[in-house]
Amino acid sequence: MRLLKTTTALACLRPKWMNIGKQVPCMSYATQIKATDHKELSKIRNIGISAHIDSGKTTLTERILFYTGMISEMHEVRGKDGVGAVMDSMELERQRGITIQSAATYTLWKDHNINIIDTPGHVDFTVEVERALRVLDGAVLVLCSVGGVQSQTLTVNRQMKRYSVPCLAFINKLDRMGANPVRVLNQMRSKLNHNAAFMQYPIGLESNTKGIIDLVTQKALYFKGDHGEMVYEDEIPSDMRSEAEDLRFELIEHVSNADDIIGDMFLEEKTPTVEELKAGIRRACLKRTFTPVFVGTALKNKGVQPLLDAVLSYLPNPSEVQNLALKENSDREEEKVILSPERSSKNTFVGLAFKLEAGKFGQLTYVRVYQGALKKGDVIYNTRTGKKVKVSRMVRMHSNEMRDIVETYAGDITAFFGIDCASGDTFTTNPKLSIAMESMYIPDPVISMSIKPKNSKDIDNFSKAVNRFTKEDPTYTIYYDNDCKETIASGMGELHLEIYAQRMEREYNCPVIMGKPKVAFRESLVSPVEFDYIHKKQSGGAGQFGRVIGTLEPMEADENTKVEFVDDTMGTNVPKQFIPAVEKGFRGICEKGLLTGHKVAGVRFRIVDGANHMVDSNEISFILAAEGAMKQAYEDGTWQILEPIMSVEINAPEEFQGTVITHMNKRRGIIMGTDANEGWFTLYSEVPLNNMFGYSTELRSATQGKGEFAMEYSRYAPAPTELIDSLAEEYSNEPQTARKTRR
Repeated sequence: MRLLKTTTALACLRPKWMNIGKQVPCMSYATQIKATDHKELSKIRNIGISAHIDSGKTTLTERILFYTGMISEMHEVRGKDGVGAVMDSMELERQRGITIQSAATYTLWKDHNINIIDTPGHVDFTVEVERALRVLDGAVLVLCSVGGVQSQTLTVNRQMKRYSVPCLAFINKLDRMGANPVRVLNQMRSKLNHNAAFMQYPIGLESNTKGIIDLVTQKALYFKGDHGEMVYEDEIPSDMRSEAEDLRFELIEHVSNADDIIGDMFLEEKTPTVEELKAGIRRACLKRTFTPVFVGTALKNKGVQPLLDAVLSYLPNPSEVQNLALKENSDREEEKVILSPERSSKNTFVGLAFKLEAGKFGQLTYVRVYQGALKKGDVIYNTRTGKKVKVSRMVRMHSNEMRDIVETYAGDITAFFGIDCASGDTFTTNPKLSIAMESMYIPDPVISMSIKPKNSKDIDNFSKAVNRFTKEDPTYTIYYDNDCKETIASGMGELHLEIYAQRMEREYNCPVIMGKPKVAFRESLVSPVEFDYIHKKQSGGAGQFGRVIGTLEPMEADENTKVEFVDDTMGTNVPKQFIPAVEKGFRGICEKGLLTGHKVAGVRFRIVDGANHMVDSNEISFILAAEGAMKQAYEDGTWQILEPIMSVEINAPEEFQGTVITHMNKRRGIIMGTDANEGWFTLYSEVPLNNMFGYSTELRSATQGKGEFAMEYSRYAPAPTELIDSLAEEYSNEPQTARKTRR
C-alpha cells in the first residue's frame, strides 16, 4: 500500500499529520491566490454542484474546501454544532438545513484554480441553478445512492442539456442503509438517457464501506486519517477482481460507443492503456456523449479527492468551451460572435452579470468574464442601457466572505461592487461594441399568494424589501391586482414565498401576512332581461332627467370575459351626445357588481329607446339612468358567478397515478386525458383556480417529492350554487367601508 501525493494545505494546518506519509509542501493562502492570478486557461475550472434535495451537495463542497485547505474545520449542514456549513452562510439556511441561494467559492487543487458554485436542490429555487449553469463550463451531478434519480435530478439534467454543460456524476451516501449504486446507474441510463458507466466501484456498502476501486487504473483506494485526508493506493481485493474486470470492460464498451478512437480499438479487440482510456473519456465527456460515474460518501470522507482529480482530468477549461455573443450588424439583424477565451488585456472585456445580491456594502454583482481583462478603476459600459460606470472594487467570493482583487481575466468568476444593473446584463469596455450574451431561461411562477405588511407603518421597509428581492430573483414577482384590490406575490412554490416572507421580517424588520389570494370571479347574466328606467331629480333650479329602455343579455360562452355596449336607438329620444354617458354608467357598474362585488362580464347592454328633457337632461342624468337600469336588471334577472378554470398538467411516477387522480376529483377537476412514458404518467385536467391553492405541497407530499405540475388559464365557467351563496353572503356581511375600498 502506498500513499498518494497531494498538494493540499492540510499539512500546514495540522503538523501532527506530517508523519503519516509523504506530502508535497503546501503554500500559504495568499501565495495560492497570487500564483493563480495569471494562470493559463488550462489550469482553470469553473464547475457547479447540482442535485436533488438532500443528496449531499453542500456536504461535498465542504469536504472539497477542507481537503484543498480553504477551511480548517468541517461542519455539518444543519449546524448542530452551532456553526453550520461554510457555503450555507444565511441564518435561514443553517436553521432549515437547506441551501436557498447559490454560493460561489474558489480553491486550489494540484496547481489548478477551481471556481465552485454550490446550488440549491429545492425546485422552488430552480433559478439559482439556471443562472449558475448558464455561466459554468462543467458540473458535478450528485445523486443519492438510496434515492437515485429524483424529480429535481430530472430538472437539473434538463438545465444542463439546455446550456450544453458537460458533467460528471457522483453517487453519494454509500454509507446509508439501502445504498444501491448499481440501481442508480441504471436509473441514469433509463430516466436521464445518459450513456453512463462506473469509473469507480465501492468496496463494501452501508456501514461496511471501506474504500473504492478505480476501474481505470485498476487500483483500490482507501481513505485514512481522522478526516479521510490521506489517500492510500493498494491492490484490488482478491474477491472483487473478477467483478472489477467485468466493470472495466463495461466502461470501455460504453466509451467506445461515444468516442471514435476507443471505438476503433474496441472493434480491433485492443485494450486501451490507462492514458488512452482517460483521453477517450475526456473527449466523450466534453461532447456530452458519455457521463463518467464516481462513487463515495462525503459525510464519511471517502471518494472526494478522486472526484477532484476527475474534475481536472475530464471537465473542460474555459478555452475548451465555445462562448457566443449576439452582435447587431448594419442591417439591424443579430449575428453570433465567438468570444476569445485568451487571458489577455489585448481583447475587449466582455462579462455577463448573472446574479445580484444586496450586501452590507451595497449591491454585489456576480460577473462571469468571457473575454479580455479588467483592472480595478476601469470604466465599463452596460450594453443594454448604454450607461458607464467605474469599477471601484472587485472581489472574489468565498461563500459570504470577500477577498479584494485588483484585476480579473477571461474565465474568472468575479463580483463587482457599486454596479447598477439587472440580472443578465452584458458589460464591455468598448462603448461602441453593441454586443449581448445570450440570456438565461427564466421559468414562469407557479403559485401566488396575497401579501401585505402586518403594520401599516412598515410600508417603506416593505417597499425596500420588494425592490431588492424582485431584482435579485427574477422568479419572485410582486404586483397589485386591481380586480382583487390585493398585492400578490408569485413564485416557484410555497417554500419560495415563505422564505422571502421570513427574510422580510429578519432583514427589514417588516413582518408580513401571507394568505390565499382572492380569486378574480366574475358576475354574469343567465338569461336576457328587459329594463326601462327613468332617472329624474328636481330640487329647485336645473333638475336631472334621463330615461333608458333596452335589454341586458348574456354573451356567447366563448366571450364571457367581455362586456359590450350596443346603441340601437332610432330618432332623437336619446340624443346622440348622451349615448357615451349611458355607456359610461353601464361600464361603471360592471367594475363593481352588485351580487358579490366582483366585475361583471359576459353581458351586452343594448339600448333601444329612451327619453330626454329639453332643459333637465344632461350627461350625469344619463350616467345615473344607466346605473339604475343595471340595478333594475339585477333585481329582475337571474345572475350567476363565473370562476376561472385552469388547464393543469401533472407529471409523476406511475405508481402514484391513482392518488393524483383522487386528489384532482376532490378539487372538482375534470380529467381530460393521460399519457404514459417510461414509468411516468402525464395527467391533463381542468380545475377551478379557487380549488388549486395548496396543491403544490399536496402533490409533492403524495409523490415523495417527485411530482410536478404546471397550470395556465383556460376559460371562465359557471360556479356551483354553494360557492355563489357563500360569496354573496360574505359580500353582504362586509362593512360598507370595506366595500368602498374594494370598489
